[in-house]
Amino acid sequence: MSVPRTMHKELGPKTANFFIITVSTSRYHAKMEGKPYTDESGDTAEAMVKESGHRVVGRELIKDDIEMIRNLVRSLASRGDVDVIVLTGGTGLARSDVTIEALRPLFEKEMEGFGDIFRYVSYSKIGTGAIMTRATAGVINGKLVVALPGSPDGVKTGLEIILQELPHILYIIRS
Repeated sequence: MSVPRTMHKELGPKTANFFIITVSTSRYHAKMEGKPYTDESGDTAEAMVKESGHRVVGRELIKDDIEMIRNLVRSLASRGDVDVIVLTGGTGLARSDVTIEALRPLFEKEMEGFGDIFRYVSYSKIGTGAIMTRATAGVINGKLVVALPGSPDGVKTGLEIILQELPHILYIIRS
């Protein structure tokens, strides 16, 4: 028997386990060299996830490197304690922005609508500059994977969208 769409949110999980990845070569090098660095976008993501009643089961800081991103995401997608993988950074147009190139071949399903809504909401905040983000989301091994810009406001915008639909999304991808 098919479940009506309106019930999916109700049937979906009320809490989820998130893993947050910050993709930033400059911060990665600072960390490796033992220098001070900040991760405001990762901190913003963690705070929003926890404030929404979900759990953060881990955080990682990696550089803008396709293989490093793919290897970490593949590893996380195989874990039983991770439901959602959020990446911040690497979604722009700079030569070094490779998060999307790393993820797209791994997606079993891509949620193009997320990127569309993200850019629509961003347009109302920053105007036509919103065309430069390639934020996206997709499914890998039954896990929701979300790629957000590296700015705290971009993280906030993206998570506000995802968190509203999270039970619905997780219900569908687990069905």
